[in-house]
Amino acid sequence: MSTQFRVFLMLLMFTALVFGFLHLFVPGSSLYNFERLHIFLFNLCSGGTVLIYFTEGRKGFTRATSFFLALSLSFAVVAFLKLYALAILLALMLAVIVESVRIKKFSIFPKNFFDVVAPVSEKFHQASLLCLSMGLFISAVVMLNNAYLKLFYFKKLQLDTFFLGYSFPISLITLSMIFSYMKEQGSISRLTLRLQNMGFWNVNLGVIIFFIFILFEQLIPQLVVTTILFFSVVLIYFMYNDLGIRIQQKNFLTSGMFFLWYTAITGIVYIALEFSPSYDSQHMKYLLRMHSFASLYGWNLSGLAVICRKDDFPIRLHSSSIIIVHWITAIALAPLGTYFRGFAVLALMGYAFILYMILFSKGVGAK
Repeated sequence: MSTQFRVFLMLLMFTALVFGFLHLFVPGSSLYNFERLHIFLFNLCSGGTVLIYFTEGRKGFTRATSFFLALSLSFAVVAFLKLYALAILLALMLAVIVESVRIKKFSIFPKNFFDVVAPVSEKFHQASLLCLSMGLFISAVVMLNNAYLKLFYFKKLQLDTFFLGYSFPISLITLSMIFSYMKEQGSISRLTLRLQNMGFWNVNLGVIIFFIFILFEQLIPQLVVTTILFFSVVLIYFMYNDLGIRIQQKNFLTSGMFFLWYTAITGIVYIALEFSPSYDSQHMKYLLRMHSFASLYGWNLSGLAVICRKDDFPIRLHSSSIIIVHWITAIALAPLGTYFRGFAVLALMGYAFILYMILFSKGVGAK
């Protein structure tokens, strides 16, 4: 990845977090939905661009990467300004770009999903692209319905809460990286191969089913599915811990897996608390922020970091001090920063340090 690309990504990702705290610093911020920019700039613009870049397999900006970045930034801005007609058009154009890249890399129909011996890393890779294009298409449908047609209504199906649609593709490409660093299929047992495929289907179908249950506000099924997802993640972790190749990236990705555990546990706790008679969504906002920040700036950032520097290892990314700062920033400073200016400043400082080390560190640091 070129230096210019890394500089731009650092500024874009940093700006995304700034918008997460901007409501504390801008008078009358209740009139603006900065949360929308916060999520779109990180998940869609940064994560989506890195995904296209990784799939293209080039060192610099390709035509597809450049178009996706430009259009995704435009989408984030017009969606923030509630210019939904233009946002719908941009979402559809972005979906076409993603699909063109996916088809060129794989095929129109994802046939490798059903091939037991196909590398699971490639299955997750294609699923990531397919999820992104579907997410963009669904967001266009949501905007068309909510702003113009009004044919159906779901309380949870809003553009502002369309978190999974753009976060999940980054999760899937991170899992693709994790499986790519496991031992090759010729050196693993048939049982392990089946467990790997089971992990793939559990994660993908689990999130789709979970999203459906969210729409229909079915709490008990949500709790069941999230529990299944948690144990699927635990299974993947132990396979990675046992089969993972001893390379520098393993430490940082292992830290990312623990972030994923953390998000799964906080998600289960949040859903369980919804059963309480005294449940108040306003009182649970902090727990939800802990969950979302650990997901975006913990788990997802871990995967993006390894992808961005995949050709540059060994670097200092595995340093214990970097991982500690990463955890403190994602699970403590950032959630508190949504309420207190001082913590917001500390979170931005910690995040800037993490981004710099991820994108620009050189040489091998001590463990």
